[in-house]
Amino acid sequence: MAAVLGLDIGSSSVIAGLLDGRRVLAESPRAFFRTRHDGGRAEVDPEVLLAAVATAIRGLGERARRVDAVALATMCPAWVALDRDGKALTPIVTHQDRRSVAEARGLEERIGADRHLALCGCRPFPGGISSTTWAWFRKHQPGALRRADLVGHLNTFLHRRLTGARVTDPSNASFTGLYRTLTLDGWSEELCANLGVSEKVLPEVVDADVIGGGLTREAARRLGLPAGLPMLTGLMDGSAGMLLAGARVGQLFNVVGSTDVLALCTDRPRPHPQLLTRALGVGRKWLQVSTLAAMASALYWAREQFFPEWSLEDFQRELRTLSRRGPRPGCTVRFAPYLAGERTSIEQRQGAFTGLTLATTRMDLLSAIIEGLTAASAERLPLLRATGTALRRTVAVSGGADRLDRLMHRDWPGRWQYRPVTDATMRGLGLLTPRAR
Repeated sequence: MAAVLGLDIGSSSVIAGLLDGRRVLAESPRAFFRTRHDGGRAEVDPEVLLAAVATAIRGLGERARRVDAVALATMCPAWVALDRDGKALTPIVTHQDRRSVAEARGLEERIGADRHLALCGCRPFPGGISSTTWAWFRKHQPGALRRADLVGHLNTFLHRRLTGARVTDPSNASFTGLYRTLTLDGWSEELCANLGVSEKVLPEVVDADVIGGGLTREAARRLGLPAGLPMLTGLMDGSAGMLLAGARVGQLFNVVGSTDVLALCTDRPRPHPQLLTRALGVGRKWLQVSTLAAMASALYWAREQFFPEWSLEDFQRELRTLSRRGPRPGCTVRFAPYLAGERTSIEQRQGAFTGLTLATTRMDLLSAIIEGLTAASAERLPLLRATGTALRRTVAVSGGADRLDRLMHRDWPGRWQYRPVTDATMRGLGLLTPRAR
């Protein structure tokens, strides 16, 4: 198996790792970059992100020069438009962006909700399916897009700047809202026409383990790596984690963190309006995904607002106690768990408490948040079963270092076994075997 330099690029930092199969031999310190939030916007400066990639790689020292290939796992969507020289014409617009609600409605109304779902595998969720972002820029900043030579996601940007290639993989293509996700047979003329864009500015779609290109001399100098070093096309971070989990049909992979992501691996995708359906990125497999946009972030928001005098350890201890006890006796408070909106809704929902009285305490509010989250976690299982893929009873779990995974699985009906997987995204990249186009 090839020695791989893995790049794990999330929404706030880059980590570089030296990989031997699924073993991580070394990791760099996190190289942080800033996401600008302004109302519903979430943007990253492309040059700042590129600098963070270089910082992370250089953090590995000379050992980084002795690898056989570079592999990418990126946040997604992370949409950007480029000119002929590969320079960004727009910021990188991330999956947290929600500015394009009106544009999402327009895309769906023109083509029809059922037709869009059948072609794309998902509804055009604002920010989460990047055609809505593209539609926003066409309306509000048309000048930038008139000069666009290539439009894609973060792995396309990195390839264009580092190798000169114009590529993406099926997992990223799925979340453009322009790809025939369910058949994996290319860009959809119908979806492109609905958006009003030409396929000429879209990247070539190849599997994530295919070598997209080799590092240019300029890129190699910037990164401290050999010129010509092959770089794989790369895939979404969640797909890399599923590869480590085994990527067997029926496998559930649960990432428990600020956001809680539950993904089902299948070989027969069946779109559902409340699920995200996307290609795995290698082979003919797909992921059907249900996400709680604010999970741990909702709990730690409660700590900041209601328990600022508690230490982190005291707060986590109370979480464990409340989650074991279940609802507080006599508590009438209920919580809608949408503090960060909903990934599978065009009209964004908001978090809310109901049932408040003058007798309500801060412990009631915390208990209500816990109960709202655990209920929402369990409610995802019937949605995934409705796809027709039998669920394996052993669930691969990533994250949950503060035991929030136990809380989130508390109300799952039936018997389950939970298998922890650590450093899932980075180790999953090590399972990609480089191959030529």
